[in-house]
Amino acid sequence: MTKEKMHVKDDILEVTITDIGSDGEGIGKIEGYTLFIKDAVIGDTVRAKIMKAKKNYAYAHLEEVIKPSEYRVEPSCPIARQCGGCQTQSMSYERELLFKQNKVRNNIVRLGGFEEGFVDSVMEPIIGMEEPWRYRNKAQFPIGKDKNGRIIAGFYAGRTHSIIPVSDCLIGTVENKEILEIITGHMEKNNVQPYDEKSGKGLVRHVLIRKGFKSGQIMVCLVINYRGSKKDGAEFISGQKALCEALSKVTGMTSISVSINTENTNVIMGYEIHTIWGEPTIRDTLCGLEFEISPLSFFQVNPVQCEKLYGQAIEYAGLTGKETVWDLYCGIGTITLSMAKAAGHVYGVEIIDAAIEDAKKNAVRNGLSNADFFCGKAEEVLPDFYEKQMKENKEAASLHPDVIVVDPPRKGCDEKCLETMLKMGPDRIVYVSCDSATLARDLRILVDGGYEIKKVRPCDMFGHTVHVETVVLLTKASGSEG
Repeated sequence: MTKEKMHVKDDILEVTITDIGSDGEGIGKIEGYTLFIKDAVIGDTVRAKIMKAKKNYAYAHLEEVIKPSEYRVEPSCPIARQCGGCQTQSMSYERELLFKQNKVRNNIVRLGGFEEGFVDSVMEPIIGMEEPWRYRNKAQFPIGKDKNGRIIAGFYAGRTHSIIPVSDCLIGTVENKEILEIITGHMEKNNVQPYDEKSGKGLVRHVLIRKGFKSGQIMVCLVINYRGSKKDGAEFISGQKALCEALSKVTGMTSISVSINTENTNVIMGYEIHTIWGEPTIRDTLCGLEFEISPLSFFQVNPVQCEKLYGQAIEYAGLTGKETVWDLYCGIGTITLSMAKAAGHVYGVEIIDAAIEDAKKNAVRNGLSNADFFCGKAEEVLPDFYEKQMKENKEAASLHPDVIVVDPPRKGCDEKCLETMLKMGPDRIVYVSCDSATLARDLRILVDGGYEIKKVRPCDMFGHTVHVETVVLLTKASGSEG
């Protein structure tokens, strides 16, 4: 019996890529030894250099594509590999959609413990993008210096805080380039220094840019390390007029503000916002509803696909105009209010107070009187609501939700929230997920609690990345108690 060869760091190996990992990396095997190779595409034959070796697997760097896959394409962005923000630009978009469909399917099977045949029977085709470029209405650019001391804007390279200069990100709006050039040019001319993480000195940390795709309105918010008496802050304030004048000439410019963040943190935005030109917010339309958007507002970054995603959620909800709907991670009310147009009454629950205030304003702005919003945790808000309704002798129908909608953060639903949903016993649950791994975990809990998965449909909201949204419809299992 021959002894297996041990591979070590710096070994260069030739391998054919036969699979794709959840992060979009190519996977190949040599005599049972697995290589994970970023930027390699399924079907490629490549030469790769081991960067980190383990007993049974290694992470390797793509050195050369010996024989390209039929799915390999030339990345549209010249710095796609260095930037790392788009993990799948070397893969054809059609193959990317298949990868995302399979990612959702495999997570539900492997992590949720559901039978393959069953999952295949409920999976619907992924909703792809008609145009997978220029789809992001929001971008946050760190500001720093290159090795020659020039001020740059860009994105952090993967797993680092080294800024890769990006003059024109192809998944962002065309206005971003002009805006960043104005800001970095102003900083160079007026000796305004970018923030340095190591020393804690310098002024400009990030630039947030948002655009309303339907309104055309643009917002710029500069995140600054400003403590009032600092010389660099004073220099910046004195130069605001010239900067605002230059930025105001950008077509669609509506709001220019600063966000104060003096903390040593990875959190980008500070909570203290000051409008220095124009309006404090911009407006845009989503699913026929108008929303007011501040620098701190959560608003879906891909509005075109978001309308398709929400449309699918509304279809799964099966609304006829009479239903009571609870939206348990409602944010500023985008899904809640979209469903209010087709439901009897909707209730939104969100733990962030500012988001709830925005949601209430958005309901008034759109003339929707059948929506109520509560600030707090779902597992606390709902029992309190039940108790109050019972004391007031309200109709029993108002206590029973026909539909519960959840659109939780990447970590999935809180365990107590899931328990509360099961106690409420809605006829239908519509789960909107941005992470199919935590989705699979939560689906297992809901199914074990008496629900059946009826439909699963992925939706591509983030073209050229490994991220994928999913909408799932669950109904009460036959014979389960409600």
